[in-house]
Parts: sequence; C-alpha cells; structure tokens
Amino acid sequence: MTPDEPPVMQETRHLGWGADALWRQLEPLLPGLDVQVVARIESTNSELLGRARHAGSAGRADDTAPRARREDDSRACLLVAEHQTRGRGRLGRDWVASPGASLTFSLMLPLAPVTWTGLSLAVGSALAEALDTGPVPRIGLKWPNDLWLLDGPGRGRKLGGILIETVNVGTRRMAVVGIGLNVQAQPADGLSHGSAGLVELDAGATAPAALATIAQPLVRALQRFEAEGFLPFRDAFLRRDLLAGRTLVTTGGGDDLEGTGEGVDNAGALLLRLRDGTRRQVVSGEVSVRLQPTDPGTAPC
Repeated sequence: MTPDEPPVMQETRHLGWGADALWRQLEPLLPGLDVQVVARIESTNSELLGRARHAGSAGRADDTAPRARREDDSRACLLVAEHQTRGRGRLGRDWVASPGASLTFSLMLPLAPVTWTGLSLAVGSALAEALDTGPVPRIGLKWPNDLWLLDGPGRGRKLGGILIETVNVGTRRMAVVGIGLNVQAQPADGLSHGSAGLVELDAGATAPAALATIAQPLVRALQRFEAEGFLPFRDAFLRRDLLAGRTLVTTGGGDDLEGTGEGVDNAGALLLRLRDGTRRQVVSGEVSVRLQPTDPGTAPC
C-alpha cells in the first residue's frame, strides 16, 4: 500500500458508496481515518462504542487482544451500514431503517470541546444546510436532535435524527455521532406526525449521494464546534427552528413544563416562555419536547 492509498475497507457492492472517494475527501481533515461500509449491522453507534471500549481496555491483565487491533479501534472511523437492524435513537427509542431507503452511519473521532452542550444542534444545522440550499428552508430542526421536512409553519414530518454518545479511551474522549436519514419515508408506527424522505426534496436522492453531500460538512462542523462551541451555529439553527412560537410541553426532566418556544440561547439550551410569563432554559438530556396538538395544524411529536 502506498502512502496515497486508503486503508483496507470492507465495502458492500449492493450500492455504489464510493468509499475510496469519501476517504480521500475526509482523511486530510481526520488523519488516520478509516472508512468502512457494511451490508448489515445491528447498530453503527453500538459497534463503534464497543470498539472504543475495547481499545480503552489496553494494558489490563485479562486483555489478550493484539496491540494493532487496539490502535485501530481508537482512531477516527466512518462506519456506514446499508441495513441497520437495531438502530437506536435518543432516549432509547428505536430507529426504523430499511436497505436502500435509509442512510445510517456513525462517525467516531476524538473530540475535546469546552462544553458538549449544543453539539447535536450544531450537527443538525450542518446537515440541514448541506442538504437544503434553497432560499426558503424546507428542512426544519426540532430541538435537540431531529430533522424534519417542513409542510408549513410548525408542521412537518420526521426526516432524520442524530444520536451522539461518548466514551473515554485512555486520556482521550471519543465522540460517536450517529446519523439516520430517510431517503424514502419509513413506516411511522407511533409517530403521529408521520415520516418524510429526501426524495421529496430531490427525486433522484440516494443514500450514497446524501452521504457524499453531508460527510465533509459534518466533519468540519464537529471541528468548529470543538474550537468555538455552539455560538457560530446559532443563527443557522434559529433559521430552521421548528419549535419557535409553538406551544410545547417538556417531559422527563423531573419538572414538566408547558409554554411557548422562544428559540435557543448561545449555548443551545431551549428557551421556553411559561404561561406565567417567566422564561426557562431547558437543557438536553432526558427531556422530551412535544408540540401540543392544540396548536392549529400541528400534531404532537
């Protein structure tokens, strides 16, 4: 292998993913990056987290894995699955995906931001800006980690989701950024708002083409967030904020709240105007946010 050749990659041939081209595009930003495309896996996030934890066990008396394997498992990796059979969303929810009709992948890389608050919003903003370049936004962002195809003010259907998890490997902290995007609308059991697909924006959309569109903007956004935090992404998020001006209810944070969405602050916390006129900051975590069905033309999400 010459210095200009990519590392060995496992690539399925069901779709033309162009893994070599992806590697050549991203490796200058992430030296040592590995790009892998597999036909089928339970969860790309779970796989990469498992590899990182395995790498973090180096040096333990009961660890007999080869040293080379440990090094590979802790370097940056883009893992793409044509079919993710047990995809996970935020708060333990299932992510429904099907071969050819979904884009599911995870990017693992070392990351050391001053604060992690707002990272999923920065990622969502970068994805939406890359996929939707028209003057009027068609892709909206639902705090803290969903992309929606807009059908009108405060109305739409789920297009994609983001799941960010971290694990310590030695002195480094590895972030695993999982992305799920519908190329075609998926079964919407349990989703009163329904689902949408990228083909509604571009009739010729495919999973490999979508990945080629968003891969570099995603890496650049992660690196900019590491250096500057959420603030540089705030305006882009507010431009697509699905919850602004809508009646919302939060659950799961120990203090259920109802009020009107007023955007996000400089750190990415949701701003909620309560019925008594006070304003509260809601930080992501175990909090779920739903649009109230009392809003005209909306459904809970």
